[in-house]
Amino acid sequence: MRRLGVLVVEDEAEVRDALVRDLAPFAAITRIEAAQSADDAREAIAYLDAAGCPLALVLADHRMPGQSGVAFLVDLHADPVTRAARKVLVTGQAGLADTVRAVNEAGLDHYIAKPWTPEELTAVVRAQLTEFVLAEVDDVLPYVAVLDGPRLLEAARDRFADR
Repeated sequence: MRRLGVLVVEDEAEVRDALVRDLAPFAAITRIEAAQSADDAREAIAYLDAAGCPLALVLADHRMPGQSGVAFLVDLHADPVTRAARKVLVTGQAGLADTVRAVNEAGLDHYIAKPWTPEELTAVVRAQLTEFVLAEVDDVLPYVAVLDGPRLLEAARDRFADR
């Protein structure tokens, strides 16, 4: 089983640490990298790639020094290497225009308003990682125990029946 790459991009250390902490239920199937800016995030993506972990999910704040989270997500969506990654904006600061841009130009998959609850974050991450696995991974069975098991089992059954 290949571990899935999860990237947290947040400039505030306390918030970044809380996001990473709330991702603990996914530790068995993911490699979590945290970055404080878009530039750091690009380095983390290269690290995940070198480790053989496909970028499956990006949780990005909007307001950061340098490039905004929305602009960073737009760049990821434009790059064929990172386009498949699920994209979640975790912010309390994005205005309507920025959010619309994220939806239209970055293929935004979900929006989580700060402050979030661990249960909300876990549910969104589980759903988004399940979608990634269904779309991008041939052998879904290793992910059944952590992600949406019934959906993954149904997909495995259907894939087996098609052979």
